[in-house]
Amino acid sequence: MIYTLTTNPAIDMNIFSNGIQGNAVTRTSGAVYTPNGKGLNVSYCLKRFQTESEVLGFFGGFSGEYIIEETKKRFIKTHPIWVEDITRINIFLNDGTQEYKLVNEGAFVPVKNQIDMCSLLKELPELDTLVISGSLSKGIEPTFYDDILELCRERRTQVVLDISSRQLGELISFRPYLIKPNEEEIKDIFGIIMRDEEDIIDVLHYLYEKGAQNILLTLGEGGSYFYNGTSMYYAGTKKVKLVSSACAGDASLAGFLSIWLKDSSDIEMALKRSAAVGANVAESSGLGLMDKVEEYTREIKVRKVE
Repeated sequence: MIYTLTTNPAIDMNIFSNGIQGNAVTRTSGAVYTPNGKGLNVSYCLKRFQTESEVLGFFGGFSGEYIIEETKKRFIKTHPIWVEDITRINIFLNDGTQEYKLVNEGAFVPVKNQIDMCSLLKELPELDTLVISGSLSKGIEPTFYDDILELCRERRTQVVLDISSRQLGELISFRPYLIKPNEEEIKDIFGIIMRDEEDIIDVLHYLYEKGAQNILLTLGEGGSYFYNGTSMYYAGTKKVKLVSSACAGDASLAGFLSIWLKDSSDIEMALKRSAAVGANVAESSGLGLMDKVEEYTREIKVRKVE
């Protein structure tokens, strides 16, 4: 079974306006409210591709209850750890030309609740794969990741890491099954600036040698690279009109996992679906319908780098 862990979930409100000005009333339209959080998005997208998963995370207040109820409506099993604080609400405003991202810091998670999560992970049946995504809530120290990965190592669980924490540089010593850094994270966490494909190849080799068993490097409009220590691939993108980038990265990861976790040799198709899903979601509010994935998949080009 695949489980996804979101330590800092949210409700996303996507809204539109005809421009925005300071010290003036801005009228908005088309408000779309969606349960969100990086691991939650992965589970929602996996469901779209007939891949079962279950949701783990910290939730609180009316907003936390909304996310859990909406997740259950998608017929996805949840294992919430309830906290006293209120789960955050984020705002994504598109003014017709630009997107403004107003992202709150999230609920406070006491140590007691963190211990509860570790206890839950020890007891879950068939913890085959754990996808850890997103930022840490207030109250959670980066060493929480170490506790989780040590527990997964004891249970022989495959770990997928999609986190922006500087702790990633140390966590790859746990030999995670897959990491999904982007260009900014490579710069901020590892201090490496990638100027061309030669630099990218060097970075992928470096991450593999440091301990990551597989690497999915995403470059936004620049495409993505995958390396497993033996083969390296590059996938292009599908150009679309941006509506909201809020969930696109999570969706692209889920698209990749929906194929690759079932057949790790089918890398090219996994990369094509990943790029197609990311593009389709980027032209939608929230995750959207993901109704053009098959069409876009046929347009994505993949080449073998080495």
